Amino acid sequence: MARRSSVTGSHLTEGSRLAEGSRLAEEGSRSAEGSDRLTLGVGQLLAGLSGLIEERVGRVWVVGEISNLHNAPSGHSYFTLKDEGGQIRAALFRGNAGRVRFELEEGLEVVAEADVSIYAARGDLQLIVRGLEPLGVGALQLAFEQLRRRLAAAGLFDEERKREIPVHPRRIGIVTSPTSAAVRDVLKVAGRRFPSIPLLISPTLVQGELAPAQIATAITRLGEVADVDVILLVRGGGSIEDLWAFNTEIVAKAIAASPKPIVAGIGHETDTTIADLVADLRAATPSAAAMLVLPEARALANVVASDLHRLAAAMQRRIDRQHQRLARLSEVLRARSPQARIALARTREARARTAATAAIRLRLGAGGRRLAELAARLDALSPLAVLGRGYSIARRESDGRIVRAAADVAVGDRLDLQLATGRIGAQVTRRESDDDAD
Repeated sequence: MARRSSVTGSHLTEGSRLAEGSRLAEEGSRSAEGSDRLTLGVGQLLAGLSGLIEERVGRVWVVGEISNLHNAPSGHSYFTLKDEGGQIRAALFRGNAGRVRFELEEGLEVVAEADVSIYAARGDLQLIVRGLEPLGVGALQLAFEQLRRRLAAAGLFDEERKREIPVHPRRIGIVTSPTSAAVRDVLKVAGRRFPSIPLLISPTLVQGELAPAQIATAITRLGEVADVDVILLVRGGGSIEDLWAFNTEIVAKAIAASPKPIVAGIGHETDTTIADLVADLRAATPSAAAMLVLPEARALANVVASDLHRLAAAMQRRIDRQHQRLARLSEVLRARSPQARIALARTREARARTAATAAIRLRLGAGGRRLAELAARLDALSPLAVLGRGYSIARRESDGRIVRAAADVAVGDRLDLQLATGRIGAQVTRRESDDDAD
């Protein structure tokens, strides 16, 4: 097995390297002249040099800036590490890439743990990278920032996409380890605040390589339960490594895709994970998350009692208004009923009859007085009245004409005299007229 070296640079002389290469060469030939000159094929030389480097240099840690980065579909990454003094090609194969927590970026300064070798196809010196660490910052912190920037650009942290938390949930889902302190904290808060609200735990690992996929699956399962109105995603405190499952893209996307609002209570108050940023609401701790979604039964009972009192008062006021309206409508109905209309007609008829009788009597009285006046006047003008005062009406018997003047008769004419009572006959024995007097 080749010996590994922790030196960052080996200062082997060119002669010693060639000597080592000659010992490792499988084939070689002497010249036709029989001299001691060693003749090697290109492949032999590169193989010898590669073996020499692996034996004498081994594993190194190299500081440099990533450039010319190419991520192949196969999962391998190829790039160049460079600094002011030079550059060298590097390859990070898929098997080792899975252990790198952050994403490679152009211009990123890293410390590469690598084996030095020669790529025989081009004769290039290269680094076979076994591990990478970002320079000046932890790998997990860098991975966190990279994922945070990418998800922010995708809109997963936008306030516009976050949903309201229901005030009175029918059932609360919990994504956590069923044996964790976090679930015990939630159950304690639930028992104190509102024990009648059912809780449904979707169990999952909350730490380790398998945890991210299990957490995402647990969220999806609860999202399919019809009466779960809100989901708690909770875990107790720990280091950034312990909480790393909640800083993964698969969990972030599961939270964003959940049809139910999610409240995240992960770690302690100072811990902030990607899951906290994507969740619809962040709580400082698992207990605080439970308090955000569980109403307090006593306070709710007071609110309900107050609402019932106000509702009863409002209903009584409405009933009173309806009673008053009913009374008004009853009056209107009674006023418009056939019996009421008949009674009103009868009253009007009686009044009209009384008024007509009074008017007739008034008219008759006035007519009687007028008649009396006219009768008196007529009586005053009546010939009978004149006759009653001693006068008579004379008519000539011959033709019945009234004699108005002496000239209307001749001596010897017979006259019919009508008196106030009775009639007498007379004969003209003398006639005198005013003309005769002249």
